[in-house]
Amino acid sequence: MNIKPIISYQEISEPQQTVLVLGYFDALHLGHKALFDKAKEIAAAKGLSIVLLTFFESPKLTFSRFTPDLLWHITYPEKRYQKLAEYGVDTLYLTDFTSDFATISSDQFIATYIKQLNPDTIVVGFDYHFGHNRTNSDYLSRNVAADVIVIPEVTDGYQKISSTLIRDLIQEGRISKVNQLLGYHYSTRGIVVHGDARGRTIGFPTANLAPTDRTLLPADGVYVTDVLVKGSRYRAMTSIGKNITFGGDELRLESNLFDFSGDIYGETIEIFWLAKIRRMKKFNGIDDLVKQLKSDQEIALNWQKP
Repeated sequence: MNIKPIISYQEISEPQQTVLVLGYFDALHLGHKALFDKAKEIAAAKGLSIVLLTFFESPKLTFSRFTPDLLWHITYPEKRYQKLAEYGVDTLYLTDFTSDFATISSDQFIATYIKQLNPDTIVVGFDYHFGHNRTNSDYLSRNVAADVIVIPEVTDGYQKISSTLIRDLIQEGRISKVNQLLGYHYSTRGIVVHGDARGRTIGFPTANLAPTDRTLLPADGVYVTDVLVKGSRYRAMTSIGKNITFGGDELRLESNLFDFSGDIYGETIEIFWLAKIRRMKKFNGIDDLVKQLKSDQEIALNWQKP
């Protein structure tokens, strides 16, 4: 996939007609995937390439009062680009959603960005709006010389699959449901750093992680995870929270990797969240803690995808 950061529509060059996908895709959940599945189908039938125009960050940053969560992603950028390539995107145009961009009218957007992207077909979601006047796909189809395909909402059988829903589920620790709606495993990357080394003394050495990406972290608790280290994937149990048994007051993210030994300080690893085992709790002493960790380990070792 060719990734092209741009500042202006004048940097876009598509001499051949394209299948154009429009929207902001943070999570790349199953609802988003439906757009790319349709784009792939059309591109294959017509022998066209798939082009996506989207944004580095959420457009909400330009319109809403700032809160830190606006900068936190569901899927870190490199993984998002990897998934887009898997979904068939040939060229990805990325731009900043600035105040200047927000003042562009629908007609201006069509005359500049859409024209330069040279679409034979445009694929958008049912709730797509564009331009400062917030026109919808109906207006787009009446004012461009291209087929406009609108993908209806995708549900899990009960409610619409959305990035907002997935964010809420992550913060509730409902990771199994998150993975179901994403269609792949939610993950966190970080650098292995030194911690208290307390786990090593009780037979459960852990890799302490300093997250490097602006991705949401699950609710406090102990989880079944897989951990990617130096290209190999290991089953693990991972805790996130404060070590309240030992009076800890700092958030810690640490993984106990099974069938792994050796020091990996400074390595960047990736934690794939699979399922929640339990909430964090305070134990009366080391013996109670070790007993619980053995139980957690057994659950993690025997966990299988539903």
